[in-house]
Amino acid sequence: MSGTFRDLRCWQKAADLSVAIYRVTLRFPKEEMFGLTSQLRRASVSVISNIAEGKGRSSEKELLRFLSTARGSLFEVEAQIMLAERLGYVTKEDVAKLSSMTSETGKMLNGLMRAIDPEKSKSTAA
Repeated sequence: MSGTFRDLRCWQKAADLSVAIYRVTLRFPKEEMFGLTSQLRRASVSVISNIAEGKGRSSEKELLRFLSTARGSLFEVEAQIMLAERLGYVTKEDVAKLSSMTSETGKMLNGLMRAIDPEKSKSTAA
């Protein structure tokens, strides 16, 4: 598996998601700046950061570990989007768009994990 993390489609999708999260959270109440806004942004950045760090590691085993961590952060993003919806911070349209992006990113992560190690990734199927 050659190239850099920037060549990975799942990293590109995750980066698009992170940008979308930053844009949506600009509309969150100011009192959430150190709460949900910060958490959501950090979780989305964690996805792209873990994909990049894993790609820079020396073994596929390490890459898989970081991809698994990225996947966990993606679930955090999804849960936090649902909380933002319940709090009335995001519109139904925002939720639909962000949910679609998280789902697509998750499928790509799972696919990459399966491509690296078909046996180990059986437990990661969403």
